[in-house]
Amino acid sequence: MSENNAGGKSQFNGINILEFERPLAHIEQQILELESQQMTTGRDCSAEARKLRTTLVSLMKKTYSNLKPWEKVQVARHQNRPQSTDYIDMIVRDFCELCGDRNFKDDKAIITGFGRIGGHKVMLVGHRKGRDIKEKISCYFGCAHPEGYRKALAKMKLAAKFSLPVVCLIDTPGAYPGIGAEERGIAQAIAVNLMEMARLRTPIVCVVIAEGGSGGALGIGVGDRIAVMEHAYYSVISPEGCAAILWKTGEKAPQAAECLKLTPKELKKLGLIDDIIPEPLGGAHRDPKAAASNLEHYLAETIAKLKRIPIDKLLDQRYEKLRHIGNYFRSDSQTNGAKKSSANANKISGKAIAGKKTAITTKRAATRV
Repeated sequence: MSENNAGGKSQFNGINILEFERPLAHIEQQILELESQQMTTGRDCSAEARKLRTTLVSLMKKTYSNLKPWEKVQVARHQNRPQSTDYIDMIVRDFCELCGDRNFKDDKAIITGFGRIGGHKVMLVGHRKGRDIKEKISCYFGCAHPEGYRKALAKMKLAAKFSLPVVCLIDTPGAYPGIGAEERGIAQAIAVNLMEMARLRTPIVCVVIAEGGSGGALGIGVGDRIAVMEHAYYSVISPEGCAAILWKTGEKAPQAAECLKLTPKELKKLGLIDDIIPEPLGGAHRDPKAAASNLEHYLAETIAKLKRIPIDKLLDQRYEKLRHIGNYFRSDSQTNGAKKSSANANKISGKAIAGKKTAITTKRAATRV
């Protein structure tokens, strides 16, 4: 395990270790040392190594089943976490990339193209972040410009023309916030995508594979099914951005993450997403192939179900879904209070009506006299 003093990060077997993963990395290091010692000295260390592996699995399950929201955000941003292009390489067959928005230029932050997933021909649309620094700069770290969203919409309409399902892989901290994007209408481009995707005559499946930030995620995030991977997050704003607005400091990001309810379980509870896709033990960055297999299975199964629904009925269901998306909860005391207030209001209303009727009767009697 090597320590990076500049960033305060450590690495183990080429994988960056997060702060809460240090106890896990320590046990993994012990296992490797035992295996190395066994090869060098010939002494049988298998029993000790087996015991340590059991401890490691137990601790890993406990750690990853109780991650705090800020820790979820850190896992979602992990440097080794699979990106859209990685999933395309692992689960999409015969991928044919399509470029350009036929208006301004090709935005590298959005990747689109035809392909096959689980035997289904699809149009794939996803955010692209890049791996090395040169690629990240060319992709604007996954923050798309207006031309990126216009490219995505043009390819979705092409998919609808040939009755192909659309698969959207979301992984962005948000839309690009620069002057050029504002000048070319980033807000309008996202708004048009929301409207057109809501009525696109083909099945749409959206999956947040890592970061789902703000309007940048929503720009390709309207669909018949919306899923989030187990250790991804989906939020109206990044925790740092929220903390900067509310507390004027990014140091409150962990507290902001708690308040934003951005974890998959919270999103499911609020009715904002439909499904949570499980990840391998320790997160997708530890076993990308297993994560890709889970994603492929979900997409293939979901697309098969959606294709069996008549398109007019599917659009009606999508409309109803969008009209009723989200939920809120009230405590028992609030609910009981609301019921009592309603009952009191009805009593008052009843007394007022009775009093009014009495007054009218008295007035009529007086007129007759």
